[in-house]
Amino acid sequence: MNAIIIFCLLSLLLVAGKIFRMALPVLQRLYLPSSVIGGGIGLLLISLFREQIPADWISAMKQLPGFLINVVFASLFLGAATPKFGQVWKLALPQLCMGQMLAWGQYVLGLGLVGLLLIPLFGVPPAFGNLLEIGFQGGHGTVGGLISSFESFNWSDGIALGYTVATIGMVLGIVIGMVLINWAHRKGYVANVRTFRDRDRFERLGVYRSQKRPDAGLQTVFCDSIDSLAWHIALIGLAILLGFGMLKGLQLLEVYCFPGYSGKRVFAGFPLFPLCMIGGLILQKFAQRAHLDRLIDHGQMQRLAGASLDFLVVSAVATIQLSVVLANWLPLLALAVAGTLWSIMMVVYVAPRLFREAWFERSIAEFGQSLGVTATGLMLLRTVDPENKTIAAESFGYKQLLHEPFMGGGLWTALALTLVFTIGWLPLWLISCGALIFWGALSLRIICLNRHREAPRRQRSHQ
Repeated sequence: MNAIIIFCLLSLLLVAGKIFRMALPVLQRLYLPSSVIGGGIGLLLISLFREQIPADWISAMKQLPGFLINVVFASLFLGAATPKFGQVWKLALPQLCMGQMLAWGQYVLGLGLVGLLLIPLFGVPPAFGNLLEIGFQGGHGTVGGLISSFESFNWSDGIALGYTVATIGMVLGIVIGMVLINWAHRKGYVANVRTFRDRDRFERLGVYRSQKRPDAGLQTVFCDSIDSLAWHIALIGLAILLGFGMLKGLQLLEVYCFPGYSGKRVFAGFPLFPLCMIGGLILQKFAQRAHLDRLIDHGQMQRLAGASLDFLVVSAVATIQLSVVLANWLPLLALAVAGTLWSIMMVVYVAPRLFREAWFERSIAEFGQSLGVTATGLMLLRTVDPENKTIAAESFGYKQLLHEPFMGGGLWTALALTLVFTIGWLPLWLISCGALIFWGALSLRIICLNRHREAPRRQRSHQ
């Protein structure tokens, strides 16, 4: 019965979020997703009527994101054609450098700020520094997937704080992203911007015209054998099963290799969702080898992932513990300001030198992802390049194949949280500094090559 009630309540919040977004132009201008708006409504209601709401309802809603993020990550590569590595590397290398510097910079800033300042001043735990990358790059889904890790290391407050950082990052990513777009438009860096004024009434409401509704995916099997949607859900289940098997294998391997170790084990609190992504990739590769990949449609996988993410976000935002957030508002503010300034600096100063063409289009997508996950980056990119006239969308997509398995909710994001509890913040900070230096040096090499290639062109123009 509780499952039915929770599903109905979350559905009500999602519908209410969509209605509010359609009714209030200010929410349309902010491009806030209906899931965030609905989650905000739920947060307000739960805060006002917490004593009247059964505790097991709230507890069930808190557990939901941890399950749904497995669905999102398991479906990432299912049905998607994987291009050759050389092709991806050549086009995506500068894009990957910027994405990696943004992510590693968040670790350097977050862990350094916490270890050197916030722990002495406020007594926050060392893992507080991980929240910047987890919340900004990973978002609500990543926080939900790390619930077991937070609980395994006895820091359940990190869940509420992570959801708060994710919400702050999404809002800042959209608002400051639009400010940067307007700045670039005035400077003449972009010409194809579609501002809020350029959008028709239906676009502002977030509703497709009846004659322009896109397909939600293709059916790959006859319904008299198995429903196509059920088939794709079952494949996601298999990918999750593969991930679960890998997690149990790693946990047993760790115990076998270190039988007498009595401290905190790394894989005891390791989350499932990054391994679900690997499970999905393995399943896709097997389907390609067996010539069964034609039975998997990536469009249907995207819709299943999108639906899971919407329910995930609305439940995550609605169950944020405001008391924990209010008790840590100043350290949270310091993290958010540091992370935002880092992302702005990368767009304004590094991107024009790193990218030879479409530098703003490519960097604004990275900016959106660095604060408000991939969806925000794509939304900002569509605003400055609505017809995909530049290489920004292609290079950003290729870069995701190399970036997403590790950062922003990938393997390193999950591993770093367990490492900060097991080896401490200082070794993890030094690792992050080393990684940032590596990607910074590689970026500097690309910048020098760009200047070398541009020199003959400048000489010809002067002649």
